[in-house]
Amino acid sequence: MAAAANTLVIACGALAREIIALRQANAWTHMDVTCLPAELHNRPEKIPGLVREKIHIFRARYPHIFVAYADCGTGGLLDTVLQEEGVERLPGAHCYEFYAGSAAFTQMADAELGTFYLTDFLLRHFERLIMHGLGIDKHPQLLPVYFGNYTTLMYLCQKESPEGIAQGQAAAQRLGLAFAYRVTGYGEMETELRTASEKVIQWQN
Repeated sequence: MAAAANTLVIACGALAREIIALRQANAWTHMDVTCLPAELHNRPEKIPGLVREKIHIFRARYPHIFVAYADCGTGGLLDTVLQEEGVERLPGAHCYEFYAGSAAFTQMADAELGTFYLTDFLLRHFERLIMHGLGIDKHPQLLPVYFGNYTTLMYLCQKESPEGIAQGQAAAQRLGLAFAYRVTGYGEMETELRTASEKVIQWQN
């Protein structure tokens, strides 16, 4: 980490590549990034306590800390921790919402309730996090248990590519779902990180 940095972003590992890309593209040299494992998506009850640990570990070093998590299934417990620690986070209930934008995600969810969402990260790690992580690779009978109420796989693309779309189609076929995709870019995550960065610059001046 750069010694001159005075801001730390505590991020979900599923967002690491995108946050680092934004940091480089915007020359946010005052910002460092540390991540918790993306596998915590399957154990959301652990997220609040581990985020608090990170805050306590790094608070003496960084005067500004921002958390790059949505609620992510913590049922409001992450917000309780962040309120106690005086730290802000990304908006929304999950990464699908802040990538797509709150209004657009609400429209999508209302239009098709039985939608399973993938981001670039989840698509790259589909085999490890979905098929293996849920045990479907070894126990195919679990597939209808997990996905029987879904109808569509919606791939939210941070970076559109023919390869990514083909992989998304293949993932949908394996799950027995229809396929759709939407290019979101970095969505509200970029907006919120830029706002947090501008606050720090104003504080410095």
